[in-house]
Amino acid sequence: MARPGPLAGVRVVELAAHGPTPFCGMLLADLGADVVRVVHPKPPSADWDLPTDGQAVLDRGKRSLPVDLKDPDGAALVLALAGRTDVFLEGFRPGVAERLGIGPDRCLARNPRLVYGRMTGWGQTGPLAQTAGHDITYLAVTGVLDAIGRADGPPQIPLNLLGDFGGGAMYLAVGVLAALSQVARTGRGQTVDAAIVDGVSHLSTMVFGMLAAGEWSGQRGGNLLDSGCPFYNVYPTADGRHMAVGALEPKFYREFVRLLGVWEMVPGHREPSVWDELYRIFAGVFRTRTQREWCEVFDGTEACVSPVLSLTEARHHPQLAARHTLTEIGGVPQPAPAPRFSATPTAVPPPAETGTDRSEEILAEWGVRRSGSRDA
Repeated sequence: MARPGPLAGVRVVELAAHGPTPFCGMLLADLGADVVRVVHPKPPSADWDLPTDGQAVLDRGKRSLPVDLKDPDGAALVLALAGRTDVFLEGFRPGVAERLGIGPDRCLARNPRLVYGRMTGWGQTGPLAQTAGHDITYLAVTGVLDAIGRADGPPQIPLNLLGDFGGGAMYLAVGVLAALSQVARTGRGQTVDAAIVDGVSHLSTMVFGMLAAGEWSGQRGGNLLDSGCPFYNVYPTADGRHMAVGALEPKFYREFVRLLGVWEMVPGHREPSVWDELYRIFAGVFRTRTQREWCEVFDGTEACVSPVLSLTEARHHPQLAARHTLTEIGGVPQPAPAPRFSATPTAVPPPAETGTDRSEEILAEWGVRRSGSRDA
């Protein structure tokens, strides 16, 4: 299936999963790849599962192929697909794909140019490799969760953006693209082992550097970027809304306090010893006006102050609206593909397919037979 974008012509097989694996597949599909999602013909029921609507959005731009991986013929079919694809994505616990007969050794033997991407929380090795987990449990052991939140409260959960999608899916995507570059140079594929604990730790490199330099106290909510600093913080307004302040550099800080109207009241702001006092001053002033009123004060200035919007409101922000950052696909508002490309622009992807069996179309395009053999 031809779609526009820098990955046009790249084929991807994605074994159905939750969270980071389908997000990575969605990202590749957004960039133009032909992503075929292998799904169970009859998904097993459960007492509780992740929201299906959110999962459906992650399947935009993909086609689904029902296959029973526990059936030898089904596994053989997927192995045949691996022989005709560029990228293979799976998010099983270590060893599961091997037991099904579709592990990296067998797939790479069939297709030496294949990039085999593996997505897990703990990684393929280590004492917890076979242990269940979710975004929050992976974040907890990296030290990053402990660093998020205010000093007078517990660690705060950053949705599942930091673990599943930031440290997981995005690192899998980077690994896949790097490996594809290697294939283009050498003709040799490889396995990409993407673990959320690795990716999240890598994302925190700058914080580790600040810690080593004595610029990070290790105390939650007491540092420059973790709500300890009053000029990098969030403040409630008179109407119960919030304004976000990021006036780190001196010129931005000067503009911020000038527009806030507290220039004469502010002591030396770079010293942590005065941060509590500064926070109280700033908070008291922000409470005197509504969010809309503060927007009128700060909009278009160099103070680095923005309103904290809801997900619904964000779509109508002038900057996001002008760039069409958020779009509507199948009647569902959602983020548009990113980033942007000058020579190979992407297009708004079609919604996830539901209730349509396009198996024969996919197999015919890929030259694969149901028996697991492939056409000459």
